[in-house]
Amino acid sequence: MRLMKLISLNVARPRLALYHGSTINTGIFKKPVSGAVQLRTLNLDGDRQADLSVHGGPNKAVYAYPVEHYPYWRQHFPKMDLPFGMFGENFTTEGLAEGELHVGDRLKVGGGIVMVRQPRLPCYKLAAKFERDDIIETFLLSGRSGFYFSVEQEGAVEAGDSIEHLSSEKTAITIAGMNGLFVQEKYNRVLLRKALASAALPEEMREIFEHRLQRLMENQQK
Repeated sequence: MRLMKLISLNVARPRLALYHGSTINTGIFKKPVSGAVQLRTLNLDGDRQADLSVHGGPNKAVYAYPVEHYPYWRQHFPKMDLPFGMFGENFTTEGLAEGELHVGDRLKVGGGIVMVRQPRLPCYKLAAKFERDDIIETFLLSGRSGFYFSVEQEGAVEAGDSIEHLSSEKTAITIAGMNGLFVQEKYNRVLLRKALASAALPEEMREIFEHRLQRLMENQQK
């Protein structure tokens, strides 16, 4: 059985940063912390999101990123220092992958329980963190999105905690499948129907996919 583990726990409060000469407020500058931290319904103690219109909320309470992706990025950006938390993740994980996690899967992390909800779609704040605009497209096309969790049960978590798969929604779309719907498979009818049949799909994602499927059906009738 593959080892699943919380490698690093990373938090930050919003801070000001410069991006193309303008001052922005962002919580992306996460730093690893030691010891137990309380996992809450909307975030972790000591962690906040700056722009709640696109970040945070129940379905984006925690952002996780696989440690397995770091070698790829270190090879891609050999001159950059890439410590854990570099992608703005709260959880740097081991043993979890976009191609294996389904929307609605439930995981036990330390004393908390989380549910897989959706992939991360990069915004300009990732570019501000990396100080390069090309990271947004590179990140999106790589398929190495990481994944957002909702918090189903609050509890204490800390680096080194094991991760346990409590239940899997095998018929639901995977995070990799959702990534496809935002890149090369935007109008893939099979993936759209699979996403819409996923009970735990966030409502904002559901609206996007319903609109696309409707357009497909309208074009088919012409």
